[in-house]
Amino acid sequence: VRVGSLNPAKVQPVRDVFCAWWPEASVEGVAVVSGVPDQPLGEEQTRAGALNRAWAALGEVAEGWGVGLEGGVTFRGPDGWLFGVVAVAHARGAQVRVEVARTAELRLPPRVAVRVRAGEELGQVMDEVLGVTDLKRGVGSVGALTGGLVTRADVWRQAVALAATPLRDGLLGGAFLYAGA
Repeated sequence: VRVGSLNPAKVQPVRDVFCAWWPEASVEGVAVVSGVPDQPLGEEQTRAGALNRAWAALGEVAEGWGVGLEGGVTFRGPDGWLFGVVAVAHARGAQVRVEVARTAELRLPPRVAVRVRAGEELGQVMDEVLGVTDLKRGVGSVGALTGGLVTRADVWRQAVALAATPLRDGLLGGAFLYAGA
């Protein structure tokens, strides 16, 4: 499994999901270009970034997984909303399938949203506002805003599982994979 990022806050949730299903899975981050601005705005840019990262992470492998995670901000009226998109590509021989899922979203504080709308990257704004460094490589804006109740890894983990689930062997063929259900 290759993740289109070197950020541990993105790689670890992918590792958590794939190793829960397949304990022997190898998950590694790879440096890729998202093809979108550093701070994607809106659903379209964020989705494109996730898909670009998944395809680039998958590369030319004939068998394997490529996962792209892209955080974005969308605006509705004056409010800015933080969310993310996960794309999972699975190659098996000549067949490649892709699934996409969206994270939950969280309304940003107005003073943060104004700055992001003006062109600043959310991670840099949050670092400055909170007086920290590299928040996005840890609990993320979500973690800081929820007081650690929900972390960046939590929302990524959920979206990775939701995107990857339809690609698991047997699921679409009718077999239900979780014996505890």
